[in-house]
Amino acid sequence: MPTSRRAVLVAPASDERKAIKALESDADEVVLDLEDAVPPDRKVAARALIYQLISTGRRRGTIAVRINAISSAWGADDLAACARASGLDSIVIPKAESAQNMLEADRALSGTNVKIQALVETPSGVQNLAEITTATTRLVGLIIGYADLGAALGRTSTAPHEQWLSIQSAVLVAARAADIDAIDGPHLGITADDRFLAALTWTRDLGFDGKWIIHPTQINDTIAAFTPSPVDVDNARQIIAELAAAAIEGRGAARLNGQMLDEAVAVAARRVLRRAGQPTDR
Repeated sequence: MPTSRRAVLVAPASDERKAIKALESDADEVVLDLEDAVPPDRKVAARALIYQLISTGRRRGTIAVRINAISSAWGADDLAACARASGLDSIVIPKAESAQNMLEADRALSGTNVKIQALVETPSGVQNLAEITTATTRLVGLIIGYADLGAALGRTSTAPHEQWLSIQSAVLVAARAADIDAIDGPHLGITADDRFLAALTWTRDLGFDGKWIIHPTQINDTIAAFTPSPVDVDNARQIIAELAAAAIEGRGAARLNGQMLDEAVAVAARRVLRRAGQPTDR
């Protein structure tokens, strides 16, 4: 079953209490952050803490580590530590801008099962989505980094989510073409307020698979938003069953509740079932 990344909780790797709380939460995935959340004089200690936490097996969902930029003073050591960390599921490459970034990480992780996620947070990263997504088969997700990207574009932090549509669509199309997850970036508030919920609904309706969040109070709403309803799941099952019956019986067309069913409808139905953790009977 593919990894679920509906609610992805980010926690500072330098704060043991917050990291443990995140790992014990109901988030689908926890990202332990070595980059923005950790000051330079605590990078080495934070890296050691991550290794300790991962090795204890303390987790509910999957674990990712956001490393420092590969070109930074800590990037190579971060990659080496992640390659040694038993139980780590993936790394997040910040400011992913090129195929070269992906290939450097891929080489460092050689011999491991650790996957890669790319954080798209620069104009160059948006321009180079095609080469980023085709550089390595380790890549399992794209995430939008609004704070850095907004600063680079000159966009205000209060810009409504609608103003990000062109970039959100570009990331979503690139992810779908590569058959990987499209994850919305974090809302900078720590509550599930109206602005957070509106952004959540917006990207869910666009077709994203999940969202980064920065506080445990946002977990339940995020999971609920990206989890299909029982009605949606039941409808998807009926679509798959009717298409299978039509194929067995040699019928040229399949219908359900007056709707013609085709492969496009089947693709949407399978996506609903995958999001709900149900078999797709493909």
